[in-house]
Amino acid sequence: QVQLVESGGGLVQAGGSLRLSCATSGITFAVDVMALGWYRQAPGNQRELVATISRSGSTNYADSVKGRFTISRDNTKNTVYLQMNSLKPEDTAVYYCKVRLTDVWNGHEYWGQGTRVTVSS
Repeated sequence: QVQLVESGGGLVQAGGSLRLSCATSGITFAVDVMALGWYRQAPGNQRELVATISRSGSTNYADSVKGRFTISRDNTKNTVYLQMNSLKPEDTAVYYCKVRLTDVWNGHEYWGQGTRVTVSS
């Protein structure tokens, strides 16, 4: 069974930093994963892409977080991270990680339960 568990959210002042983690189980990054991503959903808004990292390691970021956020992964721990620096109040949201698996898994996607990030001004 594939499971994703996010952690690392919390309350931080504007300008501060947080590091989110998404620990997975039931899969092996190097074999099973096509892409990993972080998304966020603020109250009243749709869920939006924050950052992705592909199987090859290429990354993609939303314009709003470029230069401030960094996505990375540890294949030995099957964990994906989101380092968030220079946080702004508009970064306040619930952050979710998502994994897209290979064709062997029929390309299934799985989501974590989310971790809340609140940035105070």
